[in-house]
Amino acid sequence: MSNQLAAKDWLDQGLKTLATRGFTALKAEPLAKTMGVSRGSFYWHFADIGAFHAAVLARWHEVAAEQIIANVEAASKDENPLALLLRRVFGERLMLERAVRTWASVDPAARAAVQAIDRRRLGYVEGLLTQSGLSTDAARARAQILYWAFLGFALSDQPLSKARQEAVVDELVRMAAS
Repeated sequence: MSNQLAAKDWLDQGLKTLATRGFTALKAEPLAKTMGVSRGSFYWHFADIGAFHAAVLARWHEVAAEQIIANVEAASKDENPLALLLRRVFGERLMLERAVRTWASVDPAARAAVQAIDRRRLGYVEGLLTQSGLSTDAARARAQILYWAFLGFALSDQPLSKARQEAVVDELVRMAAS
């Protein structure tokens, strides 16, 4: 890598490291070594490791919620957005989701980030269900059930075959709409 790294490069490497090695690996020296630069590059962009951790959590929120929502919105002109969303999130490897939630079990800032993303995701799914004609109460309950299904899948280390995954998503969509 070039010595001209942007903060985003550090954050993206931070997310990769978090997903594969956990939050304890989010340190300037090992990250710099992995990226082939000096620690000075890290400190050019981040005042300290705490600032980096906060930025990593903000970047996770962006890629794990906002970008997914924007992509679903852009792609759902002719298709059910809830079905698109469920296919997307149940089709991903969710190592990063597990890693952030593990981090949240011991760190208040990570816990706050998880709580914020949970609210954002739940609100979005609830909005989709309300737009489909469900009452507010029914939409809230079904959004919670769908989110619990997602979290169970995310925290499970049992991958689904493609056929089984499609059957589960189809059933979730059917349950949400009925």
